[in-house]
Amino acid sequence: MSNDQPTPGQPPEDDDPFLKKPQEPPPPSAGSPYGSAPPPPPPPPYDPGGYGGGFGGVDPLAGMPPLAQPGKRIVARLIDFLIISIPLYLISLPWGGAIDVTSDNGDDGFGDAVSNSYSGHQLVWSLIALVVYVAYDTYFTHKDGRTLGKRLLKLRVAMLNDGRVPDINSALMRAVVLWLPALLCCPCLWWLINIVLMFTDKPYRQGLQDKAAKTVVVSVP
Repeated sequence: MSNDQPTPGQPPEDDDPFLKKPQEPPPPSAGSPYGSAPPPPPPPPYDPGGYGGGFGGVDPLAGMPPLAQPGKRIVARLIDFLIISIPLYLISLPWGGAIDVTSDNGDDGFGDAVSNSYSGHQLVWSLIALVVYVAYDTYFTHKDGRTLGKRLLKLRVAMLNDGRVPDINSALMRAVVLWLPALLCCPCLWWLINIVLMFTDKPYRQGLQDKAAKTVVVSVP
């Protein structure tokens, strides 16, 4: 009798998952109508359910390109904002400009600017801007995951579960969640929340628009 038999209650050495040895595929099973069982598929590039993991858990960032640095994302977003806002403002000048802070009583102070911030004139231009920003973001995100700002900074939006370019519904959802509150409701608070999330969200640095559309922003060569 051979002395190389494994100790009862312990797995054979070849079955130890921590040895990381390549294994031969198992022989066909006589009782299986399908013959040899196919090898297990490789894990997906992105693991949407991998938050936190645990001891011995799968790394949620395994197989994923490097996450975009928050600073680059902010600069890319600023570039996109300027690309749209400057032409839009110039177009609005013949109709009084996109921002109306004039006053009939001659008070040009800060309080008067705030009181006029939601005038009908500005609301119209805010709605126009919303349509333009959403269309811009949706088109470029669905096209190849890169707006002009992201292209310059070598960033890309990708679906979290498999890394593909977002479909039209995901791109539209991302654009609406990003720009609707920013242009019509609470711009300062909205940008602050998203900037904080870029630095603190674990493990994917997702802004609120990324969470809504199930996307992530990564760096590309």
